[in-house]
Amino acid sequence: MAKSKKKFEQMLEELEKIVMKLENSQLPLEESMKSFKEGLDLSEQCSKSLDEIEGKISVLLTGPDGEIAEQLFDNVEG
Repeated sequence: MAKSKKKFEQMLEELEKIVMKLENSQLPLEESMKSFKEGLDLSEQCSKSLDEIEGKISVLLTGPDGEIAEQLFDNVEG
């Protein structure tokens, strides 16, 4: 799991660099378009990675009878 997290963090850092480059510089149109497409691709990859991780997350809860029950993260109230 640490491997996925590191990969996600690297993708997010790359995306942040692209956004900063687009916001803070006067790039030629062609280079701006290329950077924008790279940013969109990275954003999609990050979103997919988060969706996969969210699907795997579960929270252990102790029921009223003292037993531990596994519940999907989406079903947890709070």
